Amino acid sequence: MQIERFLIIGLGNPGRSYTRHRHNVGFMVLDELARRQQVAFTRRRGKALQADFRLGSAQVLLAKPQTFMNMSGEAAQRLLRYFHLPLQKTLVVFDDLDLPTAALRMRPLGGSAGHKGMQSVIDRLGSRAIARLRVGIDRPPGKMDPAAYVLQPFSDEQQELIDAALPRAAEAIETFVRTDIESAMSAFNSAASGE
Repeated sequence: MQIERFLIIGLGNPGRSYTRHRHNVGFMVLDELARRQQVAFTRRRGKALQADFRLGSAQVLLAKPQTFMNMSGEAAQRLLRYFHLPLQKTLVVFDDLDLPTAALRMRPLGGSAGHKGMQSVIDRLGSRAIARLRVGIDRPPGKMDPAAYVLQPFSDEQQELIDAALPRAAEAIETFVRTDIESAMSAFNSAASGE
């Protein structure tokens, strides 16, 4: 049986000071998936921390770019070249201001909706046909600058919702790998976690 290889890229900013920020929910999802699969991010290649595991007949590579968010495409491009992977076997996980906190949306393609990390990936890979899993972080309150909002930790209430959504997001990725994106979309796209 031929082994299929998949690349799952979580977007975030490197460094401990960013760990619990809203902008780092892509890293949080990959950490949850690594925990479920009992693997650790022990390697560094292509400007990314990496872990990998087998899921059925598939080899899954998890990557957390160690560039800052707006340069995420640099790591994505290096990894796809190094592993000779097609875009169809790639999924990017990132935060979305336009979705309610903890809502999940998987799509096979699209624009960046103003997300600088995803725009960097699209620019460097030269295509909008990149599967993505967006995790809602909601809009900032009042007139708060969105750039400041994403670089703050979740409120306690939001963190509870995100913590509940992380296993669901990890399961959505596993479904994407095991079956296809349509099945994952149908099972996991929701207004909020658990709906």
